[in-house]
Amino acid sequence: MLKPQEKVIAKPGSMCYMSGSIQMENVYLHEHEGGMWQWLFGKSASSIVFYNTGGIDGFVGIAAPSLARILPIDLAVFGGEVLCQPDAFLCSVNEVTVTNLVDQRARNVVTGPEGILRQKLSGQGLAFIAAGGSVVQKNLDVGEVLVVDAACIVAMTATINFQVKYNGPMRRVVFGVDNLVTGVLTGPGIVFIQSLPFYRFSQRIARAVTSPSMRENPKFFMQIAVFFVLAYVMIVSSLFLTDA
Repeated sequence: MLKPQEKVIAKPGSMCYMSGSIQMENVYLHEHEGGMWQWLFGKSASSIVFYNTGGIDGFVGIAAPSLARILPIDLAVFGGEVLCQPDAFLCSVNEVTVTNLVDQRARNVVTGPEGILRQKLSGQGLAFIAAGGSVVQKNLDVGEVLVVDAACIVAMTATINFQVKYNGPMRRVVFGVDNLVTGVLTGPGIVFIQSLPFYRFSQRIARAVTSPSMRENPKFFMQIAVFFVLAYVMIVSSLFLTDA
């Protein structure tokens, strides 16, 4: 419910329904420091503001973009600042600032926009984030270490030290290795973990609706290309050794 003159800030495409007294406006917020990165990766750099201009209470129905749980995060309880995945933030009420940040440390840059962009929710208001599957809240003590699949981290407090760990060479990605990138979290702080990230959910749907034939596997042609490249390198190397 929105009281008169009250507003809600939400991500584009999240509105499901609203009362007649609600005015909707698409705005660009200046605190989006990563707006250019969002645009380059095909993400929206703007937000939708729902403003109740009437004299009575109104309402806005906000829905998650996929099958997900919506978690209310009272920032005043979490020290006024929470870091989350770029696609986790759904909407906010009262004084909440959403800032898109870029992690400048090279070791924390993971392939894809979700590894480069990070959202910071700050303020004393109420924010809502979306998470897939079951959600677990872990409270980490000082110096306590937790290793999590990087895609399963929905949100965490700013007091947690986050490091990215690569579990093996990048060539393992070609052969479909899961859990290649994990996040090492060191307390103190609180972290929210989801059991079914959206990318994993979409992969399972794709596998269910497509043919199991090897030729229709999207990684099949990449594996064939890698095989021929390695064979070519071995043949050329053997020729040089023979000439020597």
